Amino acid sequence: MSRSRQSRTTLPRVVIDLEKLRHINCGLGRFSLHLAQEMLKAAAGRFEPVFFLPKGAEQYFPEGDFGRIEVAGWKKEGVRRFARPFVQPFLPKPTIALWHATHQATKYLPFDARIPVLLTIHDLNFLHESPTAGRAWEITRKRNGVQRLVNRAAAIVTDSTYVAEEARGCLDLGKRPLHVVPLGLSAPPPPSVTRPASIPEGPFLLTVGNFFVHKNFHVLLEFVARVPATRLVIAGKNSTQYGRFIKAEIARLGLGDRVILPGEVSDGDRQWLYENCEAFFFPSLAEGFGFPVLEAMQCGKPVFMSRKTSLPEIAGSCGFFFDSFEAGEMVKVFVAGRERFLKDPALADACRLHANAFSWQVTAKRYADVYESVLRSVTLPRSAGADTPAFR
Repeated sequence: MSRSRQSRTTLPRVVIDLEKLRHINCGLGRFSLHLAQEMLKAAAGRFEPVFFLPKGAEQYFPEGDFGRIEVAGWKKEGVRRFARPFVQPFLPKPTIALWHATHQATKYLPFDARIPVLLTIHDLNFLHESPTAGRAWEITRKRNGVQRLVNRAAAIVTDSTYVAEEARGCLDLGKRPLHVVPLGLSAPPPPSVTRPASIPEGPFLLTVGNFFVHKNFHVLLEFVARVPATRLVIAGKNSTQYGRFIKAEIARLGLGDRVILPGEVSDGDRQWLYENCEAFFFPSLAEGFGFPVLEAMQCGKPVFMSRKTSLPEIAGSCGFFFDSFEAGEMVKVFVAGRERFLKDPALADACRLHANAFSWQVTAKRYADVYESVLRSVTLPRSAGADTPAFR
């Protein structure tokens, strides 16, 4: 997996933090996978990719040409920052030109303070949490954690303009360049060939996501109660405090046979749900991007969603938006949107076209452009030709 010696002496080496591949099925894990796969193509003739990988993650790039640094606990910033001031004066010239910290909660940074860092901020959803009594310090702690990473960064990237503006408002970015690079949308997985066993026969509405307060699922329960003969499927991990609250509300409202909670579902079952639902709902109060919206549109489904945070930006003119979460107002939006969608078959194609415009290939190219922008502003350390770079 090594490039030629000539390539290694002429191209800057860029480390891409893919530590989250150890959680391959979570959002950051999938982001890491898709970005890295496309970066291997985007890097050609521009930079030498060096992947910061957990053990065994090479399996995801069987034909890739990249350098490798292995993740290890002793390389965490919480351990190494104490040694840095004492060791820094004695470090040799770095062989790494740029370090890409791929999310705002990373625990890993280059040991050598001379290596510039590009920081991706996917969301600042913690700002939208309602702090419980005596726990407001948690929001401050999280903000301070992101600020420390910003202070180390030479430039910032966000997934959406909304998050970029939010970062400007709540963080001290100084004069650091701030770039917006939307994420890509992957080809959908094959759907399950049969109806999931947990889903009763008949039509249904759908929403997906793990049960956290900001997902705002509870507003859908009163909505369902107002729309006779309607079933709602909420697919996602529900063994949380908010999940227990939702279950109690379902029982209180007598909706046990109309609100289905299948829990976490396989990729195939989730795709089956997207392709067979009547409409998709996403009332979330805080999203840095909003993949489920695009995944439902990719299947040509009408999407009814919150107008909060990044969602209007991601959905564009293809979405139907709730300006109020009062059940009666939500019903009006749904009835009008469903009627419009049924009368105009072209709307389904417009949704598919909009969703498919989000490409990982484009995302990787734009990240490569950002890398070059940062590299132009710093002195580029060149590789000495070693097959595996030192972690400095």
